[in-house]
Amino acid sequence: MAAIPPDISHQERRLGVFYGLGAYLWWGFIALYFKAVASAAALEVMAHRIVWSAVLLILWLALRGRLGELGTALRTPRVLRILVVTALLIFFNWYVFIWAVANGQVLQCSLGYFINPLVNVLLGVGVLKERLRRLQTVSVGLALVGVTVLAIGTGQVPGIALGLALSFGTYGLLRKTVAAAGDVGLAAETLLLLPFAVVYLILLGLRGELLFGDEVRLSWLLAAGGVITAVPLVWFANAVRRLRYATVGFLQYIAPSLQFTLAVAVFGETFTMPHALSFGLIWTALGLYSWDLWRSRFTIMS
Repeated sequence: MAAIPPDISHQERRLGVFYGLGAYLWWGFIALYFKAVASAAALEVMAHRIVWSAVLLILWLALRGRLGELGTALRTPRVLRILVVTALLIFFNWYVFIWAVANGQVLQCSLGYFINPLVNVLLGVGVLKERLRRLQTVSVGLALVGVTVLAIGTGQVPGIALGLALSFGTYGLLRKTVAAAGDVGLAAETLLLLPFAVVYLILLGLRGELLFGDEVRLSWLLAAGGVITAVPLVWFANAVRRLRYATVGFLQYIAPSLQFTLAVAVFGETFTMPHALSFGLIWTALGLYSWDLWRSRFTIMS
């Protein structure tokens, strides 16, 4: 991995660490927010998240004089085609996470984001034709064994975990091919989803099933979905500009670790022996993967 550009000072790198910690801590505790709005249907929560995220992101880009970037992205056919697909992927990922939290499946969310880096490796091999080093192959194999152990031990495939990992991994892979900054891309995705979200909320209102407006606290929480979505994204973007990718790679395990802790210690989800064996294998796989990544980066730099 190439060294950080020389114009990035030590103070800026330290600031990058704080931004990265802030983003991943935010994502780690985000299940608390979705628990707080669980009285609303997952699809209504999702619709509000889209609407208020779109509003906030448009304001953000407008204040920074970057609406032109958004217009360019939406007017470029190839970019627009990819953004339509990524919008559908992020819709699926967000909805599954919201539904899982509301239905006591935070442990599976944690598992999904733990295996996400290894899914990225598999996508790199299958799509980008990258070659795996020996330890990477072992780590992916251990992760697959871990998922299999959980499926056999619990009698069901961990569909939520696999859905989150595969959708977010594919989303990241496609977004790498789009010539648009993270906030611009997300703004475009939410704008593409916005008409459907608005129509759905209007239909809920006509049927008398819309919870927004019935209770002040819940209404404010639903409207806060835009802040909940946009703030960690901005922090993450600031971190990536200041830190080595390997550093960001290690920070990414903060979020699923906190989700795991919340699931077991706060939400009281069942943690069985199959869970212990599965997580143990996946944590070992991540350890090997991280060590191999760190070693390879150090070798390239030396």
